[in-house]
Amino acid sequence: MTPPIIYPDLPVSARREEIQAAIRDHQVVVIAGETGSGKTTQIPKMCLELGLGEAGLIGHTQPRRLAARAVASRIAEELKTTLGERVGFQVRFHDQVSEQTQIKVMTDGILLAETQHDRLLKKYQVIIIDEAHERSLNIDFLLGYLKNLLPKRPDLKVIITSATIDLERFSRHFNNAPVIEVSGRTYPVEVLYRPLHELEVEDDKAQDLQQGILQAVEELNALDRSRRDGGPGDILIFLPGEREIRETADTLRKAELRDCEVIPLYARLSLAEQSRVFNEQRRAGRRIVLSTNVAETSLTVPGIRYVIDPGLARISRYSYRSKVQRLPVEAISQASANQRAGRCGRVASGVCIRLYSEEDFVSRPEFTDAEIRRTNLAAVILSMLQLKLGDIAAFPFVDSPDSRFISDGFKLLEELGAVTRGRKLTTVGRDLARLPVDPRIGRMLVEANRLSALTEVLVIASALSVQDPRERPMEKRQAADEKHKAYADEDSDFVTLLNLWHLYEEQRQTLSQSQLRKWCQKHFISWVRMREWRDLHRQLHLSVRDLKMTENKTPADYAAIHQSLLAGLLSHIGIKQEKGEYLGARNRRFYIFPGSGLFKKNPKWIMAAEMLETSKLFAHQVAKIEPEWIEAPAAHLVKKTWMEPHWEKKRAQVVATEQVTLYGLIIVPKRKVHYGRIDPQLSHQIFIRSALVEGEYQTHAAFFKHNRDLLASVETLEAKTRRRDLLVDEEALADFYLRRFAELGGEDIVNGQGFEHWRKTLEKEQPKALFMQEDDILQRSAEHVTQQQYPDHLVHEGVKLALRYHFDPGAEDDGVTLELPLPLLNALPLKRLEWLVPGMLADKCTAILRGLPKAQRKHYVPVPNYVEAFCQAVTFAEGDLYEALALHLQRMTGLRVDADVFRGVVLDDHHRMNLRLLDGQKQVMATGRDWTALNRRFSKQAEQLLQQASPNQSWGRQGLTAWDFEQLPVSVKLRQAGGLEVDAFPVLQDRGTQVDLQVVSRRCEAQRLNPRGVARLLMLMLPEPVRFARKQLKQLAQSVLLSGKRFEVKRLEDEILLSATLRAAELFQDVSGAPLPRDRAAVDALLPRVRAELHDQVVALDKWVFDLHSRLHRIQKQLNGKVNLQAVPVLNDIKQQLDHLFVSDYLSVAPAEWLNSYPRYLQAIEVRLEKYPRELRQQCLASEQLQQLWQSWQKKLTEAQQRDQVTPELLSFRWLLEEYRVSLFAQQLGTRQTVSEKRLKQLLAGL
Repeated sequence: MTPPIIYPDLPVSARREEIQAAIRDHQVVVIAGETGSGKTTQIPKMCLELGLGEAGLIGHTQPRRLAARAVASRIAEELKTTLGERVGFQVRFHDQVSEQTQIKVMTDGILLAETQHDRLLKKYQVIIIDEAHERSLNIDFLLGYLKNLLPKRPDLKVIITSATIDLERFSRHFNNAPVIEVSGRTYPVEVLYRPLHELEVEDDKAQDLQQGILQAVEELNALDRSRRDGGPGDILIFLPGEREIRETADTLRKAELRDCEVIPLYARLSLAEQSRVFNEQRRAGRRIVLSTNVAETSLTVPGIRYVIDPGLARISRYSYRSKVQRLPVEAISQASANQRAGRCGRVASGVCIRLYSEEDFVSRPEFTDAEIRRTNLAAVILSMLQLKLGDIAAFPFVDSPDSRFISDGFKLLEELGAVTRGRKLTTVGRDLARLPVDPRIGRMLVEANRLSALTEVLVIASALSVQDPRERPMEKRQAADEKHKAYADEDSDFVTLLNLWHLYEEQRQTLSQSQLRKWCQKHFISWVRMREWRDLHRQLHLSVRDLKMTENKTPADYAAIHQSLLAGLLSHIGIKQEKGEYLGARNRRFYIFPGSGLFKKNPKWIMAAEMLETSKLFAHQVAKIEPEWIEAPAAHLVKKTWMEPHWEKKRAQVVATEQVTLYGLIIVPKRKVHYGRIDPQLSHQIFIRSALVEGEYQTHAAFFKHNRDLLASVETLEAKTRRRDLLVDEEALADFYLRRFAELGGEDIVNGQGFEHWRKTLEKEQPKALFMQEDDILQRSAEHVTQQQYPDHLVHEGVKLALRYHFDPGAEDDGVTLELPLPLLNALPLKRLEWLVPGMLADKCTAILRGLPKAQRKHYVPVPNYVEAFCQAVTFAEGDLYEALALHLQRMTGLRVDADVFRGVVLDDHHRMNLRLLDGQKQVMATGRDWTALNRRFSKQAEQLLQQASPNQSWGRQGLTAWDFEQLPVSVKLRQAGGLEVDAFPVLQDRGTQVDLQVVSRRCEAQRLNPRGVARLLMLMLPEPVRFARKQLKQLAQSVLLSGKRFEVKRLEDEILLSATLRAAELFQDVSGAPLPRDRAAVDALLPRVRAELHDQVVALDKWVFDLHSRLHRIQKQLNGKVNLQAVPVLNDIKQQLDHLFVSDYLSVAPAEWLNSYPRYLQAIEVRLEKYPRELRQQCLASEQLQQLWQSWQKKLTEAQQRDQVTPELLSFRWLLEEYRVSLFAQQLGTRQTVSEKRLKQLLAGL
């Protein structure tokens, strides 16, 4: 038998009949009562008494899980039934409802979840929405849902219970439903206003919050002592947050208030610390509880007789502009202030001190904004879409949300891929709606399933959905931090949670429950929250299984885990800036929260589970990420910009540099992408211009080669004439292709692959459809550009050398370039290069004349006329250009001009032949216009290459000791690698104990080497006469000593013998054109004469050298004595003269007629040494003049050798300088011929 229902003595009980009548007669009733009125526990009983609960459940919602369990227990106790039978409850992780249950107490979230599968809530007969005044998101959603449901369920009763706050609004929402107000206060509350600026203390200065609170506490202490009505009453002080609680606690403790215990109370405290507030047995005098607004409605603190209300609270507000959940400190509403005051009238009459003025109170808003007007609506929108409840803007909320918040909620769902841009639910969205977590966290799970990281992400996702289990007691913060550090990850706070889970699971498997609790306490971990974490994990595990998701058995790596998390946190990413600041989505700037394990690490890129604005915008639960992870999950959100579209030959496609941004953050700075799909029209034009017009394309197409060859031929004509008026511009060429492609159906071609397919199909029927003709590319006729004027080859002694023309002023190869094989470097004369080609001669001569000084240039005006006359009269490439020009101009004007004046004119590069030196493989070794410099650098290599003749040629023999070959020709034709034939000059190279038969590239080099080589070969063929002659060198040793270390014995001995052989064979004259023996018969004819004369020549030379070196010795002694500094130039000049005269091989290289003059030259030096102190100034000037003449001759000789144009006159000039010295310093000795400075300079100019 069911026991009778008994009602305790509570205010609501006294109004039972009125309340039951209203419930019976109306579908909706609003019942208002203050805390303690009994409405929560008694109204369900009244419904039972009315017979409700028989045809369906009496559903009773609570905002919090703890309240749901406590209320169910209380009602079951009063109905004398076991919890879970007649009265049951269901919360997030626990369901204690049976078939006998009539009253089901649950959280509002549970009832909302049931709407997913029971749209009409058919199992309920009554639904009681308790604490409706809190206006949470769930409550407002339920009130709107019920409003729509009631017409469809006329049998359903709805009861709204609330504190006496904004009752009319609830009534209006349900079509003016009746309102019953029940008083809940048992004792009166006196409200005192103590604005901070009116409180007085000793220093009479404006007080801050802590000082104001201290003043109020002291006032309440005094008031309490004056009442003497029982024990000391406890004080409840409301504060905005943890920081203010800590600061106030420090202030009160320092005040050393007598018999007072300061107790903090806020949500993040450990359960043990929270329990201190409710433990009446452990009290020690008056308790001062410092609480956030958690004690306003959620928790009832026992024993409170006094309240101090600063009138402030941290109100969670979502900013649709910055997309950030903010926690600003705001002034509370009148309704909240009255709720706070009501907390001190429970056990006796109370006093509430408000630290603001009554005027301030009256001016405040009447009610606190409903949560729906200050939070992100994504979860609500997702549920509504899943339930197909229609347009959220038209949904009957008690307070309609701001349209901007609705729009923002859709944007977040779009970010998560839950809805389309048309606001339709996606497959992902349907999955998210079925997961009992925030949409962001649900998105992580969906992605984790795709990336095989679901096992790990389930743990993290459930952790993010419950309160952090790590505890940090105020007095043990350092110890807690040390324990927490043991499993902290340096790169990810999410991995830290995963590590904590694994650590806890290890302990749970091995420890008993009591041991596990102790372990948690020791490691500053909340056992209760860990259990909640595990419960939610189990629930999510079942949910993902229902969605056919698969948990991975192989552990996921860091990248897979964090890429999964990233899918839900795309707007919570950031890149490091300066001083710890991060730049986030939409130009948002934030900092890593100090409690994060990454606070001091500051990685370059991070993501955060939450962005919360307090004193600054802080990122909570942070992890290091790689920017390349972002694009894939954000593909539908990123913005792409493309820069510098251009053709890339290697890819055969148009590419561009792509930059990818997400919410203003550059996640891909530069990436090369195919541009054809992005802008086909522009890509087609770029393909035409770059690939076809500019030729940046590789194809075997016949049209392409034909067109390129045709264009190249016209470009060559332009290069030859140095004009840009023959070939049409690139725009005209592009127009040709654009027009043809359009006509032939190829206007969509953007890359090589597509073009080749189209072209091959086209060419089967029209093989020449894309061929250009001359008329397509020529602007005017080019008949004047002939091969005669601009040949493609330069022919030198039968060898054709390629010429290349280029017109690009300032470029290295501007003008005409001669491709010169290395073996021909020494053979090609410089004077031929100066003529260039016939078509360029007039321009060069014009530049020469216009480059003359004005005084000379004026004689050749107008220049073009003189140039034209010269070009018509001269034979092209005959002789020296500058000399030819000087001669013809002299004939035309009668004025003599030195050719060197023309040579001195500085010309633009294109007026000088450019040389491209090629090796045997035709690879470029060097380029340049300075033939002399190239010759100096590569002449030895050219000589070596000459020796590498074809195998069937006999040059290159070594180790000859007799003339065992037929002839020594003046020159030969050698075939080089590649078939090139070059002129070479055979020589007998003296190697001391043997002779080598080689070839050289210069005739003058052969003339210099051959006399000595022949002489050596004669000596080797006459060993006995030479051995006998060597024994006749009686004065050799003294001659060596007298030379002053200029010679070694062996070297001087060999030079005397070689010189004697040259004299006996009369070979000294070869440099002057005397015949050289060039065959075996001529050599055989010489042998008797040399054999007969060698002895006498050696004896004579032995004495002659001794006498010469004796005179040299005397001169050197004078030069090595004490010297007047002013005489240094003279003495240095003499020393250099001796060095030039007495080179190591002077006896064999100095022509006989000049060698015989050596004694006279030394005698002249002796005269000079005797005279110079008296005429020092004149001799110094003479020395300078002689040095200049010597250097000028040396330069001329070097250039002539490189050009292979060494003349007897040039060689004789060197000895005329010695004669000039005699005429200057010892004129009495006489000279071989008349010499003077003027004569020498004239000779030098003509060389």
